Amino acid sequence: MDASIFAVLIQDGITTGAIYALLSLALVLVFSVTRVIFLPQGEFVAFGALTLAAMQNGQAPRTALLLVALGVATLAAEVLGSLRVAERRVRLPRRLPALAGKYLVFPVALYWLTLQLALQDLPMLLQIALALAIVVPMGPMIYRIAYQPLAHASILVLLIVSLGVHLAMVGLGLLMFGPEGSNTKPFTDLQLTFGQSMVSGQSLIVIATVLALIAAIWCYFERTLSGKALRATAVNRLGARLVGVGINQAGKLSFTMAAGIGALCGILIAPFTIVNYESGFLIALKGFVAAIFGGLASYPIAAAGALSVGLVESFSSFWASSFKELIVFTVIIPVLLWRSLTSHHVDEEA
Repeated sequence: MDASIFAVLIQDGITTGAIYALLSLALVLVFSVTRVIFLPQGEFVAFGALTLAAMQNGQAPRTALLLVALGVATLAAEVLGSLRVAERRVRLPRRLPALAGKYLVFPVALYWLTLQLALQDLPMLLQIALALAIVVPMGPMIYRIAYQPLAHASILVLLIVSLGVHLAMVGLGLLMFGPEGSNTKPFTDLQLTFGQSMVSGQSLIVIATVLALIAAIWCYFERTLSGKALRATAVNRLGARLVGVGINQAGKLSFTMAAGIGALCGILIAPFTIVNYESGFLIALKGFVAAIFGGLASYPIAAAGALSVGLVESFSSFWASSFKELIVFTVIIPVLLWRSLTSHHVDEEA
């Protein structure tokens, strides 16, 4: 291995590690706030990439129709939930227009736009914005339909629900996009030279986007009231509930952020590789490996773990490409062993 190959492997490892760092952030956030091990995270990666690919191919993405169906189901869940509680039943007539606008009018308007616009002729930034507008609202809708009714269930029950949602979304992905994979147009063809090494502009865009998003999320948690409420829920759900923080609102917000991060990660990786309806799960699983480094609680350690996973994957693909996935997932075994020996059992919070 010469210096140029080493530099390329380092570049690829840092780029993929940055993606895994974002996914580990989403997994840590969702688990801290809701105690949900969010297995469907990978489907948001695939949906984001394939929605953008469909637009660039001149097709109306079927995820827009899925968003309409989820909106109808969410609106029905909100109305039925309000009818069961006397206090909320009284306020339902005042809340109904806002609920209908959020869960029905907005998805239908997006679906109508995808049918009317020449999507392939839109600037790439507008295509990305429209893809995010379609995929991101699915996060809180799925939380409302599948997880909110079981918000106080055990972690095992929530894990079983996550598995069911994951399988359902994989099946829907196959129905909407078919078994063939797709990729998207590159963001840029720029190539920079540093000494004898070439650095891809694509990689620089990915790393810059990841750093900017992490900085924005940090500012959100530190500077905004809702961000501080989300942090409080992550630290102590019961304490946050006692001081008036809405657990359901925190759950919806965490799922919104996780869906946004997942869809953005899919859009970032789509120019590098072919994505199909089920490949997002494997990508998110590597983010989960990184999250395990931080014990599903510490994001800085998870981010360091994500970079480690990216570098291990990059070098193992060069030395032993047939065993790349095996090597990456074997890394988790000593981490789990170390955590089992050093951590203390804590009873699950009610």
